[in-house]
Amino acid sequence: MSQISSTAIIELALDLASSLNSTDRFDRLLATVRKTIKCDAVALLSFHGDILTPIALQGLSRDTMGRRFYVAEHPRFTALCQSKQPIRFPADSPLPDPYDGLLLDREDDLPVHSCMGLPLYYDDKLLGLLTIDSLTPHEFDDIPERTLVVISAIAAATLNTAFLIEQLESRADHSEQVVAELTEEAWKRDGGELIGESPIMQQLKEELIIVANSDFNILIYGETGVGKELVARTLHQKSARQHGPMVYVNCAALPENLIESELFGHVKGAFTGADKARAGKFALADTGTLFLDEIGELPLAAQSKILRAIQSNEIQPVGQDSVEQVNVRIIAATNRDLKEEAEDGRFRADLYHRLSVYPIRVPRLQERVGDVQILSGYFVEQTKRKLGVVQLKITTEAIRHLEQYNWPGNVRELEHVVSRAALKARARQKGKAIIAIEKQDCGSLINLQVVPLDQPMIKPQIAEDIQLIQRNINLRTETEQFQRQLIKQVLTQEQGNWAATARRLSLDRANLNRIAKRLDIKVVKSVVMSIN
Repeated sequence: MSQISSTAIIELALDLASSLNSTDRFDRLLATVRKTIKCDAVALLSFHGDILTPIALQGLSRDTMGRRFYVAEHPRFTALCQSKQPIRFPADSPLPDPYDGLLLDREDDLPVHSCMGLPLYYDDKLLGLLTIDSLTPHEFDDIPERTLVVISAIAAATLNTAFLIEQLESRADHSEQVVAELTEEAWKRDGGELIGESPIMQQLKEELIIVANSDFNILIYGETGVGKELVARTLHQKSARQHGPMVYVNCAALPENLIESELFGHVKGAFTGADKARAGKFALADTGTLFLDEIGELPLAAQSKILRAIQSNEIQPVGQDSVEQVNVRIIAATNRDLKEEAEDGRFRADLYHRLSVYPIRVPRLQERVGDVQILSGYFVEQTKRKLGVVQLKITTEAIRHLEQYNWPGNVRELEHVVSRAALKARARQKGKAIIAIEKQDCGSLINLQVVPLDQPMIKPQIAEDIQLIQRNINLRTETEQFQRQLIKQVLTQEQGNWAATARRLSLDRANLNRIAKRLDIKVVKSVVMSIN
């Protein structure tokens, strides 16, 4: 049984008062609570909308930091969020514990144990929860109710102070509206936050805070699967345009003959098939943000039209004589090196400079040291909800296995690996209350390695190819030459049929036409007359 003296309560308040920043303050809060109340695990969670987000924890596995708990899915959290008083759950409570399988000292499910939660209110507003667990049954029975109320008040004041400091530091005068936007259904569905605590991710988040409130055009670049769209949506949500629309355009999927209509709109009768007027993406994004994904795939002709719209804030729908004023912020994304593309004449240099007022690089997952575990926890919780299982966890061995991989597909690949592993784990562990993702469920993750040239196992042809690379060659030129030869070969086999060629190359026909135009590939049809 735990008994708490008034001296311990005073020390708790004094210790927190000397904390310098939010992270320090949260860690001290939990450490002091564990000294004050004998327990095995303690967690501080913030409450926004209907989601509880862990912001500090002790005694729980680190991947718990990546989880997002939907209150309605956890009866204990529901009871706590609906209460204004601390709740001590009975040791034999039938309500499932959201931390089942997540305690550091236990790999299996929780036995009969002590569990209590303290709702943290400030000015009648629920800020979050403080949860405390002990593997010893009835450990908290003797703690006076008034003592728990005092600890709740101290913790709530700590959390509220941290939130206020965070708002001031980020100059978020409109932070309440941002929080409201973050809890909208579409935001929750798409995953509305950047998960990660690595130094390079902290640097990225600081850059986003710096530039979000400006009206500068932003160029986001990085490898496929790193989360460029998520960065774009984060910028929009943290900007003064957050209440305006954010319109998404996949530039790689725009048919070349309809690009102008898609971006700027058209009037009725402007071209065959234009049976009614239609607003373009620029008009739809007025007062908001236009996100041009894969901007590097746009043909040069379309780039010039976008440049004009950015320079003058004017658009001219197809078939319309007059121009229209628009107020749009451009955020563009690419996995290409647009600077190099501009130098080689494949991308307009003036458009590149207009877009890259503040370039932001999204790091590869391999660079994000320590984030694989947190991201795994986030995806495990998402997958648990999709599969409808009671509890899903990932073992320490599986985490180590994932951390040893170089993730060429970045965060997107990690998400898919976790989803597949969860399906395999569920199939292996039918009937179990807690399904554990183990190393064997994650499959064989093979890192690509560079093999020395003098290694005798290299086959002659491979060695010859590697020696070719030792010459001074241009990778882009060689790649384009290969593409040109392959497309010409398939076109010849398909007798100049572009649609059939596109199907064989697994490409959209419009994309194939753009590539062929860039590579200067043309099909010339001739009429052959036979005279008998």
